[in-house]
Amino acid sequence: MEFSQDSTISKLIMLFVMEKMEMPLTEKSIIDICTSQNDWLNYMECKDVLYQLIDASFIYCIDGHGNEEQFTITFEGQNCLEHFYQRIPLHLREQIIEYIKNNRAHFKKSQEYVADYSKNSDGTYLVVLKIRSHTVNYPMFEIKIATASRQSAIEACKNWRENAHLVYEQVYESLINIEDT
Repeated sequence: MEFSQDSTISKLIMLFVMEKMEMPLTEKSIIDICTSQNDWLNYMECKDVLYQLIDASFIYCIDGHGNEEQFTITFEGQNCLEHFYQRIPLHLREQIIEYIKNNRAHFKKSQEYVADYSKNSDGTYLVVLKIRSHTVNYPMFEIKIATASRQSAIEACKNWRENAHLVYEQVYESLINIEDT
C-alpha cells in the first residue's frame, strides 16, 4: 500500500507523540494532544492514522480499565520511528517535545486518577474514585462513596483529580501505621 508524504508524516507524528509520552494513552487523549490542543493533525486524519498504525502493528491496544481502551507504541513502531523520525520537520519535533515536557503530568493524572458517579434508586449518588496502574490489570486503589446530591458527586470527582495522591498517601500510611503499633 502506498501512502502520500503527508500521510507518512502524520503517522510519524503520532508515533513520535506516543514515544515521547512514555505511557499508554486513551483515544481521547491522543486526539486532544494531536488536534484540539495542537494543530499537528486534523480530527478525522488523527482517527484514521491511529487505526492505520494499529493495523500495521505500530501501536497496540491495552485492555483499559473499565471501558477506556489505552494505546501504546510497539517495538515495531519504535523501530520505524527510529529510522524515519527525521522526516518530521525539526521545528515540529521540538514543539512536540516541549508540549509533552510541559503537559505529561497532566495527562498522567487524567489517565491514572479516574472518577465517575451514578444515581442510585433512592436519589443519592454513588461516586467511584480510582487510581489506575499501568502495570497491573486492576485499580491500585478504589473508593466508593455515597453523596446526597449530584452537585456533591460532581465536586467529589473534580477534587479527586487534584487530591487522589494525597488521599492515597493518607490511607496507605494509616493502614501501615496500624501494623507498626
